[in-house]
Amino acid sequence: MPGTVVWFGHDLRLEDHAALSFAAEQDGPVVPLFVWAPEEYGGWAPGGAHRWWLRQSLEALDGSLREKGLRLIVRQGSSLDAIRDVLQATGADRVAWLTRYEPTLRQRDIGIRDALAGDGIRCHQFAGRLLHNPEEIRTTTDGPYHVFTPFWKKFRKQVEVGEPLNVPRLGKSRAPDSWPDADSLDDLGLTPQQQDGVDWAGGMREFWQPGEAGAHDRLARFLSVAHTYDEDRNRPDLRHTSELSPHLHWGEISPRTVWTRVNAWVTNGPTREAADSYLSEIAWREFSYHVLHAHPDTPTEPLKDKFEGFRWRTTPSDLEAWQRGRTGYPIVDAGMRQLWALGWMHNRVRMIVASFLTKDLLVPWQEGAKWFWDTLCGGDLANNTMGWQWSAGSGADAQPFFRIFNPVGQGERHDPEGAYVCSWIPELADLPTKWIHKPWEAPAEVLEAAGVTLGETYPEPIVDHAERRDLAMERYNEIR
Repeated sequence: MPGTVVWFGHDLRLEDHAALSFAAEQDGPVVPLFVWAPEEYGGWAPGGAHRWWLRQSLEALDGSLREKGLRLIVRQGSSLDAIRDVLQATGADRVAWLTRYEPTLRQRDIGIRDALAGDGIRCHQFAGRLLHNPEEIRTTTDGPYHVFTPFWKKFRKQVEVGEPLNVPRLGKSRAPDSWPDADSLDDLGLTPQQQDGVDWAGGMREFWQPGEAGAHDRLARFLSVAHTYDEDRNRPDLRHTSELSPHLHWGEISPRTVWTRVNAWVTNGPTREAADSYLSEIAWREFSYHVLHAHPDTPTEPLKDKFEGFRWRTTPSDLEAWQRGRTGYPIVDAGMRQLWALGWMHNRVRMIVASFLTKDLLVPWQEGAKWFWDTLCGGDLANNTMGWQWSAGSGADAQPFFRIFNPVGQGERHDPEGAYVCSWIPELADLPTKWIHKPWEAPAEVLEAAGVTLGETYPEPIVDHAERRDLAMERYNEIR
């Protein structure tokens, strides 16, 4: 009996899902399948926060499918073996999925497609994770872009973003005669274990609603405040960014849906400038994949060769202080504590903490990338790589190395009342605003009145920013 296995990956939704829509248009049953195969990610298996989110998202997807008369078959192990087994169990003769663009997963999918074709199985791959094929946009010399602005101009001129696909019509009549065996979500071991009675995922559980419904709610919330996005996107004390990165990473909402909703929102009154400012962030995600596709070694190697000779100084105690939000620089520590609690950090603060790690502490950017990968709910490999190489000055369209963020100035500019810092560092909440971002400069009587004892209730700065800036520039001049 003909039928289609829909192989889900990082596309855990029903709306605007070309592979699912294709399956619904064919004869025979539709069999949704997800395979947990972290060993196939080539050293970038989903981290701890990723896994927590995935567990919730798979549960939400299964619930949505059951409302349509279907269910999600979950397997673990080899993707090819799982697909073959489900094909045999259901008698299906087609497999459909959305294309992956991470280098290792792209090669894996090519191998699976070739193997299934050898079995006589028809394979159908569709776009949907990005708005463009990373090979589609080329420079005038037929190479990849390394600077965002000309890429963005070409993208806007060349890429046509169509309307999202509706949720396909399914129903119990599209289910197989009998469902194949499946592993339970609990079998996958995705839920983090409590440590010393502490619910490690408690903050994430309170802040997020993983799944397609949560993604659409998050987009609606953003559109209600997005008219000031251009002015307020760098203010971590204001929730005026979209907070969609985990939902986009897991494919609970497509970039095409976000793009069209933002453009539709503009027609209802808000400024074109605010919309374009946000859409350029979606395009930056496209640019990140464009660069990763052209340079697949960049998750671990600098794009600019001269940085291979940069003299980093990996100091475990400095790295741990940064990871735990104990550097003594409030805006840095607030960001790192937000990341640990929510599996997410405001983008401006990401730039600040990355500059501090790579330039004040001179810790290699790869260490920061690994930590973000483990603690972000939705860190795309392309975005994570681009962000860290950008901050270190070693990547495409990178911030110049000599642009070294002053954590005090950044805090005072982007968190002027100290509200963001105080929300994540309550031990500083009673300090006057003047001293929030530089408590070590506060008079002793002010610290005492606020209940702050530096070195006890809150750390002294672990480095002197001015001294470290000079040292970083010395190191940079060696390779310049």
